[in-house]
Amino acid sequence: MRKGLARISFALLVAIALPTVAVAADMGLITGGERGTYYQFGLNLQKLVKQSGINLSVYNSKGSVENVFAVYQRPGVQMGIVQADVLAFVGRVHTDPVLQRIARKTRLVFPLYNEEVHLLGRREIQDFDDLTDKRVAIGREGSGNYLTSRLLFKVSEITPREMVAIDTDEALAQLKAGKIDAMFYVAGYPVKLFTENVSAEDNLALIPISNKSITEFYPRSEIPAGTYAWQQRPVSTVAVKAALVAFDFRRAHCENIGKFAEILASNMPWLINNGHPKWKAVDLEFSLRGWEQYDCVKKYLRKPTRPVAEPESGLNPVLEAIKQVLGD
Repeated sequence: MRKGLARISFALLVAIALPTVAVAADMGLITGGERGTYYQFGLNLQKLVKQSGINLSVYNSKGSVENVFAVYQRPGVQMGIVQADVLAFVGRVHTDPVLQRIARKTRLVFPLYNEEVHLLGRREIQDFDDLTDKRVAIGREGSGNYLTSRLLFKVSEITPREMVAIDTDEALAQLKAGKIDAMFYVAGYPVKLFTENVSAEDNLALIPISNKSITEFYPRSEIPAGTYAWQQRPVSTVAVKAALVAFDFRRAHCENIGKFAEILASNMPWLINNGHPKWKAVDLEFSLRGWEQYDCVKKYLRKPTRPVAEPESGLNPVLEAIKQVLGD
């Protein structure tokens, strides 16, 4: 009798426990170019969450603009990493019905880190303002590089001879060949492309960005000396905040994103010690203006988030410039 009761008790315990066992979840994260920081972050997260039963597919892309659209409409892509200036545009443009729908369905998971604007060019170019009458690669159309580069020229009123819309790998090849004078790459340092594919023999340098009109709208930053073996001095520049966003799901996908966020937040020490160096600069509690954290994420975090600050009035000229850039 006792043995029979024991078997029944064990069976009941198993039946009760089974619904709580984690079931593997398939998720997708769209990032950026394979040599960029977004993609490396994606691979770090893929490795981290795998041990918790989440199969994370990491997709490369042309950058932030493509990522915003992919999170909204591409099957199997629940999350993406995007630039804050792209988010600002999407969140505040009220004349485009597609962007309005995207804004309604895009949610902030976490702010991440500042992405430095890398301006790489010939050594004789001393500053951003010297790009007047130069041929400059600004990133392929549809990328965050493209939007930010166009915006920098718009607000500074510096006019290059030609803005060449090509991706970063091709831009670096053309820069080395002397076909262009400079190139933009918006990414958190160190950038793998510049670490592995640029040397002192290329006679190239990071060009400071100190234009007053630019630094009024983008936070100042610095790429420390020795970030790249061929870069001996610190370089003043500006930065754009990177953010992890998701589609506004309900039910299972909502829970999966909440669990994903909980794993990320609970394992920041592991990411700092084992991931890309830029994890050291991540501030998950940074208040990204105009974007409240996804409710599916907040309920899985064990501490309250900071209140979201209202957008500064000074942001409006930048948004107007973005509209002009995309309308060109």
